[in-house]
Amino acid sequence: MSMLTPPGMGGKYRITGDRYPRMSRPRSRRRLMFAAFGSALTLGLVGWGTLQLIDVFSGDSDDQTVRAAHGTGDCERGDKRPDEKAKSGRSDSGQSGQGGRQGRTGGKLPKPSQITVNVYNATTHSGLAKDTAKELEKRGFKIGKVGNAPSEYDKKVKTAGMLLGAPGAGDGAFNVLGTQLSGAQTKNDARNGKDIDLIIGNSFKDLVKQKDADKALAALAKPSPAPSGKPCR
Repeated sequence: MSMLTPPGMGGKYRITGDRYPRMSRPRSRRRLMFAAFGSALTLGLVGWGTLQLIDVFSGDSDDQTVRAAHGTGDCERGDKRPDEKAKSGRSDSGQSGQGGRQGRTGGKLPKPSQITVNVYNATTHSGLAKDTAKELEKRGFKIGKVGNAPSEYDKKVKTAGMLLGAPGAGDGAFNVLGTQLSGAQTKNDARNGKDIDLIIGNSFKDLVKQKDADKALAALAKPSPAPSGKPCR
């Protein structure tokens, strides 16, 4: 009888050898729980992905509908309306464009004869201030001082020119004079007078042709109505 045979047992129940009998392990519930959790997670991910696809293909049109209903379809977020930009007499970049590109004003604009312009040359080309002043005078502007630019602007204006004046100049004088020079930058200083400095910069080629400047002035005086389809809010 083997040493592994319990007392009182023998015969066909006798255990022989030096190993214990192999016992079958009970079925683990943990595996079933993990399998069920994995299946639920997979189904959830599939459902979420399906909803995302539906939102991608249908959400854009809904967003456009809402934006169109509120009139904000083509407006940049946090941006001003075009007519509000025009009141300042300059664009967001600090430069006023040519003529009608400065925006709609609709207010009472000063006539060229009511604007005194000081013309200064900030380039290395001599005679520009004098020639420009003569042409502006032919177009009805009053001419004040003519000469070289002050040291703080001499050879430092990279654009075609700079319009320099008191803060109130942006209400109309900058707009009117800006129709004569394409791409002129505008800047305010602490002066008290109503005169404006036109500082000719390195990119200056020539004044805008008079017929084009006259059209721009007419557009400023009688601006076209703003589009009513998608007004900015």
